[in-house]
Amino acid sequence: MKKIHLEFIEKLIYNNLTIKSMQNTYFYILNFFMIRFILLFSFSFLLSCSSDNKNLEKPKLVVAIVVDQMRYDFLENLSHRFSENGFNRLINEGYNCKNNFFNYVPTVTGPGHSSVSTGSTPMTHGIVGNNWYDREKSKSIYCTDDSNYDHIGGDDYSGNKSPNNLLVETFADINKYYNPEAKTISVGIKDRGSILMGGKNADAAYWYYGKERAQWITSTYYMQKLPSWVENFNMEDNLEKYLEEWVPLYEISTYDNFEIDNNNFEKLFKGKDDSAFPYDTKSLMKHNDCFDMIKETPYGNEMTTDFAMEAVINEKLGKRGVTDVLTISYSSTDYIGHSFGVASVETQDTYIRLDKEIEKLLLFLDNELGENKYTLFLTGDHGVLEIPALLSSNGFDAMSISEKDMKRDVLKQLETVLKTNVKSIISDVDNNQIYLNDEVIGKLGLSKNEVITEIIKVLESFDFISNAYSSNYILNSKDLNGYEKLIQNGFHEKRSGDVALILKPNVIFYDGKGTTHGSGYNYDTHVPLIFFGSGIRNGETERITEIPDIAPTISKILGQKMKNSTGKSLDFIFD
Repeated sequence: MKKIHLEFIEKLIYNNLTIKSMQNTYFYILNFFMIRFILLFSFSFLLSCSSDNKNLEKPKLVVAIVVDQMRYDFLENLSHRFSENGFNRLINEGYNCKNNFFNYVPTVTGPGHSSVSTGSTPMTHGIVGNNWYDREKSKSIYCTDDSNYDHIGGDDYSGNKSPNNLLVETFADINKYYNPEAKTISVGIKDRGSILMGGKNADAAYWYYGKERAQWITSTYYMQKLPSWVENFNMEDNLEKYLEEWVPLYEISTYDNFEIDNNNFEKLFKGKDDSAFPYDTKSLMKHNDCFDMIKETPYGNEMTTDFAMEAVINEKLGKRGVTDVLTISYSSTDYIGHSFGVASVETQDTYIRLDKEIEKLLLFLDNELGENKYTLFLTGDHGVLEIPALLSSNGFDAMSISEKDMKRDVLKQLETVLKTNVKSIISDVDNNQIYLNDEVIGKLGLSKNEVITEIIKVLESFDFISNAYSSNYILNSKDLNGYEKLIQNGFHEKRSGDVALILKPNVIFYDGKGTTHGSGYNYDTHVPLIFFGSGIRNGETERITEIPDIAPTISKILGQKMKNSTGKSLDFIFD
C-alpha cells in the first residue's frame, strides 16, 4: 500500500497636545473654553463608541454555521479546490482566526455546539457529552432527551427533545432578551446540533428524521404543529431528489490519495462490498435505514442549506426591523468522516461540495438581505483523528481500543487487588470517564477513595493510557494547565464521572472500522473560526482564540452582554 503524507498533528502556534501660553488674556480665556468644549465633545464621542457598540448599525441577521467534524487543516489543504465564492470568500473578505482551539474535553458534538452558542465550557453549560450517566436516574441519558415533550414528526426516540439540559443561555437567548421580537431558528440534521445552538428561547429548532419517510421534525417544546412551509418541504417528491448517486464531483485521479481510496480500513455501507465510488444511494437505502442514507452523503448538506434558505424566506428573517438569528449545523461531514477518514476521497469530495453550498448560501443572503447586511461566523464542533488502522499501516503508533474490553480488564485486575467480586462496581464508562456505583461500593464495605486509587493504578498500567485522575483532583485543584486543564474545563461536578483518563495520542475508543474524536490533541481541538459580514473587518490572526470567545464576540457586535460566558470578546475583528 502506498504511503500517505499528511500532517496529522498540527503544531500549536503559540497625542501629544501642546498648548502654548497666551500673552493676551482674551485669547487665553477663549482658548480655555474652546479646549473645555473639545474635551467634553471628545469624551461624549468616546462614550458613544463604548464597548457595547450600542450605536453601530446592527446586522439584519446573525448566521451561525457549525460544520460537524471540520478540522482547520481542511481549509488549507483543500483551498486550491474551493471556488473563490465559498470558503475562500469568507477568508478573503472576512476575518480568519487561524489558531482557534477547543479549551476542554471531550471534543464531541453536544458539548461543541453548546460551547459555541453559550460562550462557555461544559463546566458551566453542563453538556458534558453527547451522553452521560445520571446518578439519580441510574442510567445513561442523551443530552437533548426530554420525555416531557412530544415529537412533531418522526417518532418518540427521535423527537422527544428539548434544550432543558443546557444550564445557561446562548447568545441567541441573550438577543431575544434584549429584543423580544427577534426570532431564532435553528437547523441541523442532528437534533443536538440544532437544539443546543438555538438555546432555551428559540422560536424553532428543526432536525432531520430519515427512516421510512424523510422529514424535518421538531418537538412540542417549540410548537404544536409544523408550519406549512416545513410540511411543503417535507413532501416526498421534494426530498427524494437528495438521493442522487454519489460520484466524485471531479475526475477521481485529481484527488489526493486516490490510489488507496478503496482500502480495508474504511467502514462499508450495508449492501456494498467495498468503499469505492460510485455509491448508488437508491439501491443502498433499503439496507441502510432508508432515507437515513441522505445524511450519510454530501446531499445531506445540500438539503440542510435548502431548508435553511426556506426558513429565511418563510420566517422573514432579517426583514422585520430587528436582528434575527439563524443557526445552521452541517452534519453530513461527520457521518462521512467517521466512516471514511480524513484522507479519503469521500471526505475531500464532501468538503468540495460543501464549499459550493457555502457559495450558494452567501449568494442567497446577499440577494435577500444585501451584502454586508448580515453577520456570519463559521466554525467546527470538533476535529477528528485519521483512521488509526490507516495511520498504523503507514508507520504511526496508533490504535483503536474497545471501551468494553478496557472495562472488563479494569474489573479483572481490580478484583485481584480488592479480593472481592467487583462486577457491578462500575456503573458506566463514557467520555473517557468512569462512573462508580456508590451503593455497591458501600455494600462491599469498601472505601470509595481506595477503589478510585486502585482504578487509577490499573488504568495507568495500560500502555494506551497516559494518565488518570480522580474527580476530587480535577474539581479541587488550582492552576491546572495542559491536558489537565482541558479535563477541568469539561468537568461538571454533578454530571461527570469519578475517574477521568487520558488516552495516548492517536488512540481512540472505537469498535470496528472508521474513526472518531473526543481528545484534547490538536487533531481534535484545532477547528476553523471565520467571521464575515456586517461589523467585521478583513484580516487574519495567528494569536490563540478559543471556542468560548465566539458567543461574547457576537453579543458585543449586537451591543449586548453575556453574563455567564467564560470567553472573551475578540475586539480585534471589528470593523
